[in-house]
Amino acid sequence: MSAAGGTLTAGVGAAGLAAGVAALGGGHWSADLPWLLPLGGVRLEVDALSGLFMAVAGAVVLAVAMYAAGYGRASRTASWVLPGFGAVLVLVPAAGSVSTFLLLWELMAIGSLVLVLGEHRQRRAVREAGVWYAVLTQLGFVALLGGLALFAALAGGQTFPELRAAAGELGPTWRGTVFALLAVAFTSKAGIAPLHAWLPRAYTESPDPVSALMSATMVNLGVYGIIRFGLDLLGGGSPWWWLVLMGTGGVSAVYGILHAAMASDLKRLLAYSSSENMGLVLVGVGAGGLFAADGDRRLAGLALAAALLHLVNHSAFKGLLFCAAGSVVRATGVRDLDMLGGLRARMPVTAALFAVGALGAVALPPGNGFAGEWLLLQSLIHGLAVPGMATAVVLPLAVAVIALSAGLSAAVFVKAFGVGFFARPRGEAAAGAEESPPAVLAGMGLLALACAALALFPGELGPALDRVVIVAGAEPAVGGGAGVRLRTVSGGLAPLWIALALTLAALATATLVRLVARRPRRTGAKLWDCGGGAPTARMTYTATSFAEPLQRVFQHVLAPEQDVSVTPVREFAYLEERVRFRHRVPDRIEHRLYRPVLAALAAAGRSARRLATGSIHLYLGYGFFGLVSLLLVLAVGW
Repeated sequence: MSAAGGTLTAGVGAAGLAAGVAALGGGHWSADLPWLLPLGGVRLEVDALSGLFMAVAGAVVLAVAMYAAGYGRASRTASWVLPGFGAVLVLVPAAGSVSTFLLLWELMAIGSLVLVLGEHRQRRAVREAGVWYAVLTQLGFVALLGGLALFAALAGGQTFPELRAAAGELGPTWRGTVFALLAVAFTSKAGIAPLHAWLPRAYTESPDPVSALMSATMVNLGVYGIIRFGLDLLGGGSPWWWLVLMGTGGVSAVYGILHAAMASDLKRLLAYSSSENMGLVLVGVGAGGLFAADGDRRLAGLALAAALLHLVNHSAFKGLLFCAAGSVVRATGVRDLDMLGGLRARMPVTAALFAVGALGAVALPPGNGFAGEWLLLQSLIHGLAVPGMATAVVLPLAVAVIALSAGLSAAVFVKAFGVGFFARPRGEAAAGAEESPPAVLAGMGLLALACAALALFPGELGPALDRVVIVAGAEPAVGGGAGVRLRTVSGGLAPLWIALALTLAALATATLVRLVARRPRRTGAKLWDCGGGAPTARMTYTATSFAEPLQRVFQHVLAPEQDVSVTPVREFAYLEERVRFRHRVPDRIEHRLYRPVLAALAAAGRSARRLATGSIHLYLGYGFFGLVSLLLVLAVGW
């Protein structure tokens, strides 16, 4: 990346971070620019909800800009598109009207598509990923356009204050239709199953700095849209809105982490993990909406605060993990965990930073992901006191989903870190790896510092989260301070003390082991190995073998495919010349949902060719028939 492009991107990130922090501190401003866009003009409006997403986007853009400056291998187009993409990521939450929001949303989609296609001339997989991403993001935009156009038409205005004022006068059918259309668009952008098919492709094939930006900031804006339009502008709604949202988020969480457990491609693993984490965030948002619909705005504030805290933590550790994965790819040119290994000794700083991100992803103390998931569990458990059959059934299932995803997440990142960075190198690329340049490590270091601060002092975000949930129509639930203190229910968490206790326990255990094992060791003789010789790299665990027990447990969900083909020797039927074993775990939703649709569209396209015979008379007949049909419809309708 050029120095000018990196500097400009860093400046955009710093400006977004400053503006977001100012809004979280209580600032509120708006601006009308009627000359900038025909008809509707441009309206910007920033409150605490906007500020949170602007601050997160700005911080990640700043860190990734520093990372990209030392990463290299960026095309000239990407060097100048990246600052614009970062600016749009910061500005989308600041949109204050329908036209402004649609403009910025589409600019974000186009900018990200250009960046995803950065290496399309080198690899066919990049072109395929670009097609999937372009189609699904534009289908989402169609749903977004339909929902916002309907909302603005019913409200008689397009600015957010006008929409907010008119929402209460809309009937439940119209409000439900608007929410359904917007939910499809926003869950697609957040990478929620079953609209996630673009995500593992785009994250895997895009340049590494772009993957970090998309995973840590762009998916957040899908959650922002649901909170802004569903809770703020529409004022909440029927409980079924939020029950469907919770169900979709829960399915995405379990489905995403299962496929992450099966993946051996490091970036694909992280992509499916993003689908899992955004599913958990959606569970929290759905729970907040459900509690608000039942009239309990205290628990609604707690659930929303939990979802937003986990979203902030996810941005920090997932941005760090994608940057660390990019550092590995830069040094080795390999993404396959089965071909890596031994990187801890060759890339010690990258290994340590990846460990920080992985600790946050497994949601165990002292990782930064722990506080958000703990807070989410608190909101769901206390929500069991809310009367109603829906809460009595859905909330225990949501707790089970969080527990299952947390356990699987631990297995996923033990696999990724252990197989990728420990043992012996399983390929020449891993054996010859060297540490990344200082600028790359500095960018990752900023994200690691953010992870550490969020892990030890999550309560410092309490006042900011309270201001955000007030905008969403809920009551404050999280107090300030170093720890997490709950206002509306009894409970609290002190991550700093937990980290200190774990550190002291680890030091005490290490000291005790040293005292007990003071006897001199015999090192002169070789260990008896049954005559088999010293173990080789091929004898170590691979990512595929690590995931095999989980695949057996969830075989009916994952539906793995495997095939054994045997080629016998031509002269001797009882001798085999070659045995080939193929095994893969396909995305079942993609195969059962998207592939049949694509096949049907292809068949319809082939059938439609019969209509194009080349006869001008036939084409004139088509036109005449269409015109007559339109006139008949208008006559009957009039």
